[in-house]
Amino acid sequence: MLNVYSATWCPHCQKAIKFLEENNIEFNVINIETQPPDVVQKVVEVNGGDDWVVPTLEFNGTWRPGKVFEANSFKQDIQKMGVID
Repeated sequence: MLNVYSATWCPHCQKAIKFLEENNIEFNVINIETQPPDVVQKVVEVNGGDDWVVPTLEFNGTWRPGKVFEANSFKQDIQKMGVID
């Protein structure tokens, strides 16, 4: 299942979640601000090693760094990850 590392205050996270809901894509929301240090560190590593950026996605061990939400590129990214066809 797709994991969405997010923060409640992040507008791009909310847009990504809305996109997933509207397209009936199953996912888990993981609030980065309540995660243990090892989880936060992994998200930091995925995002270049300086800080965490959300929404960061993970699906079956494949990661997508956090970035500004844009529907077309988001859809392409989750297609490449194998989340959707």
